[in-house]
Amino acid sequence: MRSILVGSDSAVSLSQQVQGTGGSSAVSKCSAAARGYIQDRFLRLLAGRRRRRRAPLIHRGYYIRARAVDHCVHDFLLKTQSLPRTQILSLGAGFDSLYFRLKDIGLLHHTVVYEVDFPNVACQKAALIKGMKELSALVGDTGGEGLGAITFSAVDYKLLGVDLSELSELERTLEEAGLNKEIPTLFIAEVVLTYMENTRSDALIQWAAEHFPQACFLMYEQVHPEDPFGHVMQQHFSQLNTALHSLAQYPDCEAQQRRFLGKGWTECSVMDMNEFFSCCIPEDEQQRVRTLEPFDEYEEWHLKCSHYFVLAASKGMEPSWTPLLPSVTGERLYHTVSCLSDTLALVVGGRTSPSSAGLGMLWLKFPKTCNAGPDDVGVELVSLQPAAEAAALRWRHSTTEITFKGEQYLFVYGGRSALEPVLGDWFFLHTPELSYTVIAVEGPVPESRHSHSACSWEGGVLIAGGLGAAEQPLGSVFLLRQLEHGLQWQTIETHPPLVPRYSHTAHVHEGKLLLVGGVWFHASCVPGVTVIDLMTGLCLNYVIDVEHLEWPLMLHNHSSVFLPNEKELLVIGGGGNCFSFGTHLNPEPVSLSLSSILISH
Repeated sequence: MRSILVGSDSAVSLSQQVQGTGGSSAVSKCSAAARGYIQDRFLRLLAGRRRRRRAPLIHRGYYIRARAVDHCVHDFLLKTQSLPRTQILSLGAGFDSLYFRLKDIGLLHHTVVYEVDFPNVACQKAALIKGMKELSALVGDTGGEGLGAITFSAVDYKLLGVDLSELSELERTLEEAGLNKEIPTLFIAEVVLTYMENTRSDALIQWAAEHFPQACFLMYEQVHPEDPFGHVMQQHFSQLNTALHSLAQYPDCEAQQRRFLGKGWTECSVMDMNEFFSCCIPEDEQQRVRTLEPFDEYEEWHLKCSHYFVLAASKGMEPSWTPLLPSVTGERLYHTVSCLSDTLALVVGGRTSPSSAGLGMLWLKFPKTCNAGPDDVGVELVSLQPAAEAAALRWRHSTTEITFKGEQYLFVYGGRSALEPVLGDWFFLHTPELSYTVIAVEGPVPESRHSHSACSWEGGVLIAGGLGAAEQPLGSVFLLRQLEHGLQWQTIETHPPLVPRYSHTAHVHEGKLLLVGGVWFHASCVPGVTVIDLMTGLCLNYVIDVEHLEWPLMLHNHSSVFLPNEKELLVIGGGGNCFSFGTHLNPEPVSLSLSSILISH
């Protein structure tokens, strides 16, 4: 890497080259917006006359960058919307349109946006804003001309011309512009700090942590300089005389995370852009982007995404700011939870909407103390091998603990996904590290299904019922049993035949399979409890006496816990939302006594 002397001519040349990246970025964003990747009517105004059609790969690159920044910014504004005042400080903002987009959709009621860039850039942007009615009208009253380094000043928007590498000058100008260090502040740095010497960028990161008690930091930059693509990437920026200084000292996401944690930030999460695209962008939006224009540069797209990351760090925020873990804090339906120990559970899959199902897996870490509350439960996103990722991108599936050759596995089976209405595949995940393992399975493969039941029995798995490919309930029961060299599917014949059903729960007790509730097509009665003798196949149905209940008991979408000593079933939840008839959920748990049917059966 060629060194640049910090002298008059070379320093000016370097700043001009860095400023040029901002103009090029504005042109690329404008091109992406013109093709429908980004919805932003202000980009064309701020890009001025600089218009040029970019390649599809560049469009995708700027789309994922804009999406990551917007995702984190919107999350910050959402989490702080109840506070009286907040502020955003965009470092190296260039001709970015963030302020205008947020103001246009009404998200800046109590937030002031400060933008900082080189004086020349700030002056050009201020002139653009003043010269365009569409921009100046949105900003509103400026209260007069900007003074000195403050090139533009309005009630909720300040534009400052300062070299970021001059920290003392930056701090003085921000104070003069009215920045309040005592209120929650979001710092944004999109491919900015890497152009600075590491000592100066490190100082800025540490200054922000030390001087702002409640702060968040959003950064988007490059990683992995040493592989072939990384060498090409570095050569490109060096030819532009804009070398990427941070890469040598902070070559990967883990190093960047350690950087922030070592500079005073208490929480920090990082994702490369492949992970962000799959985890944080809904499936229907991913599909929309894929159809915008012809695209065949898949290798370069995935390589480029693996060489860029988004980082979110915070300190002093209550609750914690974790925008890169949407599935951690967000709601999900039709997932599974497997308890692996007294302090550890695993959440697999689930969905928010039928088109947003890429929620992955979560570790739930419970404290050992008995008086801990919900806020004491730790939640972490699980990092999976590529071969195992499909196991997590589903819902209405089952996850069951099995033992094979003395080793413990989770058996993930069936379900549905955003791409497949019904799945018939399975995965063996070795616990506790969740490594993908191939185990030979023989026998007739069960029909694909979702909303079935699954429970452990004699080291294997019992699968019962479910909804098939034709949206018809299934009445089959299968056992995945152990052989010396592998596993085998075995059909369990029931007599009389099991009435097809789905959305039920299941338990095994003393060689008997108990199926609880569910939905079937027999209008004369609703499913109660079915008992199947696994030795003889005898199948008997029992009706649940609900006369003493003051509300209708809904036995679908429920959970149940079997208490073997008491021979009781505890039914928790159940019910759903019907858009015609309204919502009905079981208001409280129900205990079902099974002592009479288990003795008589």
